[in-house]
Amino acid sequence: MLIEGGVVIQLTAFILFLMSIASWTVIIVKAHGIQGAKKQAQSLKDFWHSRDLEQGIQKLAGAGNPDKNAFEHLVREGQYAIAHHRHTDAHLHDSLDLSDWITGTLKNAIDDAQEKLGAGLALLASIGSTAPFIGLFGTVWGIYHALLGIGELGQVSIDRVAGPVGEALIMTALGLFVAIPAVLGYNALVRGNKFILGKLNRFAYELHAYYMTGQKTIYTHQR
Repeated sequence: MLIEGGVVIQLTAFILFLMSIASWTVIIVKAHGIQGAKKQAQSLKDFWHSRDLEQGIQKLAGAGNPDKNAFEHLVREGQYAIAHHRHTDAHLHDSLDLSDWITGTLKNAIDDAQEKLGAGLALLASIGSTAPFIGLFGTVWGIYHALLGIGELGQVSIDRVAGPVGEALIMTALGLFVAIPAVLGYNALVRGNKFILGKLNRFAYELHAYYMTGQKTIYTHQR
């Protein structure tokens, strides 16, 4: 039926098809990443029960891809901040004590993780908000196409109207078919990202306390 709808209808359907592929790709990739991050978060208990910091890092590294392990990255950034603060003679350090330096470094690491977690969400939001209107455009164009056909023939029959109108309704359905998974996927990914960022912020607080005092916080003892 869409083949008979002309270039505009075919192009609209093709755009919706591409949007659907893009949204499902983002949903699957990001969902897989969130599941991996949750697995890494579960390894924090093993981290705090490690013999020393290096053993803890090894346990974190074993929980997932090191390049995508935000928790391991947080620990290493904290180590780097301490080493950099102690062995650099930059004048900027005169106004920043070690605590502020570590806090800033950990915050930057969390910001980097947040940016990675949020990648692709804008695309999902855009698809979820625009796909229904693109489908609606196809519907309007299909009805317009049907009216033109009726006007040229000078007579109305169910057979001649049903095809173009059905084609128009299909475009509306396609728009919703693309938009609904994008919106639901967006909401689910936002909730997952919020959970991971909460874990990262709590872990950063515990790391800061450990780096400054060499002792675990009360919360880490309760793990």
